[in-house]
Amino acid sequence: MKRIDERDTMFARMNYKKGTPQYEDYYRRNMDKKEIDDDIRNKPEICGEGTATYSPINSPIGVANFKFLNDIKHLAEGPVNLNKVEVDEEIMTRKIKGLAKHYGARLVGIAKMKDYHYYSHRGRHDEVYGQEIEINHPYGIVFAVEMDKDMINRSPQVSEIIETSKAYVDAAIIGMLISYYIRELGYDARNNMDANYLVVAPLVAKDAGIGDIGRNGILITKEYGSRVRLGVVTTDMPVIPDEPVNFGLRDFCSNCNRCVKTCPGKAIPIGEPKEIDGVKRWQIKQEDCYKMWRSLGTDCGICISSCPFSQGISLEAIDKIKDSTEEIDKILKEHDKKYGIRPYIKDSPEWLR
Repeated sequence: MKRIDERDTMFARMNYKKGTPQYEDYYRRNMDKKEIDDDIRNKPEICGEGTATYSPINSPIGVANFKFLNDIKHLAEGPVNLNKVEVDEEIMTRKIKGLAKHYGARLVGIAKMKDYHYYSHRGRHDEVYGQEIEINHPYGIVFAVEMDKDMINRSPQVSEIIETSKAYVDAAIIGMLISYYIRELGYDARNNMDANYLVVAPLVAKDAGIGDIGRNGILITKEYGSRVRLGVVTTDMPVIPDEPVNFGLRDFCSNCNRCVKTCPGKAIPIGEPKEIDGVKRWQIKQEDCYKMWRSLGTDCGICISSCPFSQGISLEAIDKIKDSTEEIDKILKEHDKKYGIRPYIKDSPEWLR
């Protein structure tokens, strides 16, 4: 699989300011993206005044969470204790997974790091723009924090971005504590968190057996659907990797299409997966997705709430869906009977009104 260049992601592209070396370099090499990026760049900021969901009192909650993440991103790496403790990989695997859950993670897995797990170049911040990313850690400890179902079912209201930004903070703190602990044992560790990733977290999570990538382009877990946010700590401490798990998600997504029908930006592809860079998969139109975020004022979340997995499917039913269109049809009919086209809670939680 070809490595992804972080400079090509929307989060990086929206940081390039006209007249800066980063702007000039990127659009000299990607002239086809300049017009649409400039158009999106002229729209109000997410959580900003002029967006459909803007609240002068509530929208700054999301802004504050993301500013906090930016302020702590420099702590993702740190000095390693020179007094290394010899450890047993089985004991440390059990200990790290237990510790992550104790700190608040719902799911934890370990991946043997591959080339394609890492971005090829950094791009999200001016000071590291264009920096090549070296692969220096053999293991990735990946964990998922759950997002509250009722908050996500209020998508795309401000409640949604309050919950997603909180989950990014939760994942960042868990990753900080784990990476600090590992470095204290004398091994190197890096916390990959929002605003400071070297890795593509969903790909690491997939290979660690936490979930699979759905039609909407994000990780879907059996337990919480895509109502999760991910953190990844890469390390050279010896641990035991997990294996990917195929629970029939591709067959399910091929039959479901709820995210396609509800996506306001029409960014999610219909039909079967296509071969992209040597891998058969679905690929969303990230420009159409992000453009909707800038109009709505939140990171939308409608595809998350409309996914039946996000609303809860019994593990017994999930075990039957692989290669069984009858079981998939049964799950979808039950979902539609309960939620219609998608679950939606109109009112904000009482504390936010």
